[in-house]
Amino acid sequence: MKDEIDKILVTAIIILSIFGIIMIYSASSIWAEYKFNDSFHYLKYQSIFFLIGIIIMFIVSKIDYKIYYQKANSILLICIILLILVLIPGIGSVRNGSRSWFGIGSLGIQPSEFAKLGMIIFTSKYLTNSNKFLKSYKQGVFPILGILFFLFALIMLQPDMGTGSILVVSIIMLLFIAGVNMKFFIGMGVLGIIGVIILIVIAPYRMDRITSFIDPWSDALGTGFQIIQSLYAIGPGGLLGTGFLNSIQKHFYLPEPQTDFIFSIIAEEFGVVGAFIVVGLFSIILWRGIKIALNSHDQFAKYLCIGMTFQIIFQAIMNLMVVIGMIPVTGVILRGTRLLHILFSPYNKGKNKIA
Repeated sequence: MKDEIDKILVTAIIILSIFGIIMIYSASSIWAEYKFNDSFHYLKYQSIFFLIGIIIMFIVSKIDYKIYYQKANSILLICIILLILVLIPGIGSVRNGSRSWFGIGSLGIQPSEFAKLGMIIFTSKYLTNSNKFLKSYKQGVFPILGILFFLFALIMLQPDMGTGSILVVSIIMLLFIAGVNMKFFIGMGVLGIIGVIILIVIAPYRMDRITSFIDPWSDALGTGFQIIQSLYAIGPGGLLGTGFLNSIQKHFYLPEPQTDFIFSIIAEEFGVVGAFIVVGLFSIILWRGIKIALNSHDQFAKYLCIGMTFQIIFQAIMNLMVVIGMIPVTGVILRGTRLLHILFSPYNKGKNKIA
């Protein structure tokens, strides 16, 4: 059967990616000119990555998704090895306080990004094979939780609480979709609260983020600086914004305007309309992802598709909540599509549709 392409999903992804590239230029041009004497520095790199991602997307789309099922254990093992290697000084590099990168010149690769996808693939296979055991916590739920929290622990050693949270919530959501008893999620919620308290106690800087979230103006030049500058960017945007390239906050006021807080620049330059366009594009991705999962005839494909879709959307939601001050700063970047997700999401093959 001829391969089918979800044109709506692909169109939303490409529009979101291109708009993202344009906004990366707007948000980074001042900083890039100062640091690299080239206002197009980040635009060039992001455009190259976008083209590489599109090419690889079409290549990988020809691969039968069942190979991911067959190689799920190996994929997860490779992810674990990478997460261990990145913690070794001399192999992993430290950026922004986290040893979570493999540095290759000016480029960097985060193995935790591979782990997020690898765990989705592994869990999808596990749930497909162990569905009849899910009523039993001991036989069905605890084994996958053991692997999940092992990965979470490796990521927290970097440390990277934002990525670890996305990983955990994505897998918990898959367990919920699979039909695990609701009492389990109540228990997990209690354990999650206790775990967050422990993480805050052992790392005081996290408590600083909590206090700055509650009252950022109590330390306006310290822990509250990022969220205050973000709100200063969003506020003047109004309905239609100040206009493309007209952001004030990107002039060395807002930290990381081209990454963590790019949505602030979008809201400043394009206002409420621009913000709704971004949210709308993510909503289309969510809609098409759910539709594809529901239309899939294979259980593994259903779990895989809904897991990847939710992971993208949950990360976007986390970033937007940080930017508008609804949750403490987590360091989670707003990404319409990352290289790994764009490889798998837009296509389906034959009767067993996964995209």
